[in-house]
Amino acid sequence: MLIVSVSLVSVGGLARDAGFSMEIAVASTLLIWAGPAQVLFFGAVAAKTAWPAIALSISLSSIRFVPMVVSLLPLIRGPRTRTPTLLAAAHCIAVTVWAEGMRRLPDVPKEARLPFFFGFALMCFLGTVVATAAGYALIGELPVPLAAALLFMTPIYFVATLTRGARQMVDRLALVFGFALAPAAMAFAPAGFDLLILGLVAGTAAFLAARALDARKAAA
Repeated sequence: MLIVSVSLVSVGGLARDAGFSMEIAVASTLLIWAGPAQVLFFGAVAAKTAWPAIALSISLSSIRFVPMVVSLLPLIRGPRTRTPTLLAAAHCIAVTVWAEGMRRLPDVPKEARLPFFFGFALMCFLGTVVATAAGYALIGELPVPLAAALLFMTPIYFVATLTRGARQMVDRLALVFGFALAPAAMAFAPAGFDLLILGLVAGTAAFLAARALDARKAAA
């Protein structure tokens, strides 16, 4: 919660620098709740980009959440879980919530997973709202390098969490292939689709490589 919260401090500062009120800055956290997408939103508005283009770019930047939602919701869905509850849970899924959920939920009893998930997610929501408001108020006090470093803490934490939670060979290979192919994806993939294509290519390569290694071990 602390890591994901401090990464939103710079978003509040960016919102104020772009001429928005604190209420709008906080609302962006509640409605978008994705640091990169919020940075894209306020930066595009400040550059006077057309609203349809802003909406499209934010949607493309958030495609990465689709596999997170698909993989996490089955862990918390019970036989009596209603669709509105699942929709609320889907909105609560962010990088930190997904990473910790995938790591901890399998060890939580089935009937306790939904309360556990919402408890953790709502605490992260509260922390990010407070951090966004604090960043808005402190924009004049934070040096630009420090604000950028705070925003960068989330991907660092995400990588560390994935590395810690990699229990199988396919997980480790996916991380290795992902890092190796990331520069090519950023250079050649269409804008907004780089992470999606990188995940598909690196994940598929890791799956095939892990299967090949398992077959070789079985033959030996």
